[in-house]
Amino acid sequence: MASWIRLKWKYREQKLIMSELVFLSLGSNLGDREANLAEAITALETYPEIMDVRSASYYDTPPLINTDQPHFLNTVIQLTTDFKPFQLLDAIQHIESMLGRSVEREKNEPRIIDIDILLHGNSVIETDELTLPHPQLPYRKFVLVPFNEIAPDVLIPIFNRTVSELLNHCPDQSIIKKHRIESQA
Repeated sequence: MASWIRLKWKYREQKLIMSELVFLSLGSNLGDREANLAEAITALETYPEIMDVRSASYYDTPPLINTDQPHFLNTVIQLTTDFKPFQLLDAIQHIESMLGRSVEREKNEPRIIDIDILLHGNSVIETDELTLPHPQLPYRKFVLVPFNEIAPDVLIPIFNRTVSELLNHCPDQSIIKKHRIESQA
């Protein structure tokens, strides 16, 4: 483990790149949901460009639109990265594929893993592939509750509100319950 940390620091010393604070939403409602989230977080941590990963608690959440599917397990993670937004998106899509998510994706369907970039520094992007900040952020309680747990005072560009303010004004009335971890390490 110590040699991996030294490699990460050595990598950072050789590159003079400004790291960005990033927040990701992770969700799973197929298979071992806890393991799926843990594996995705572990996979993210293997990239030398990703550092200081911190996770909120896991939350059991009902599906929003297609309600004829299992409940989700969701969390939000905070990290710093040297990846630019589209590089991070590529890494995330690689991890999703590696964990078994199909490249052909239908919205609002059950999934082994779903990773969304909520915020990448102060980036404001709107393309077919990526929109930042995530456009549905103010309307998703299953994202705002764990986000508020780890970063309530972060100001979200475009919306010009903090995470806690977005949560207080969120129209989503879903019941979000903190999940008790069942797996043993």
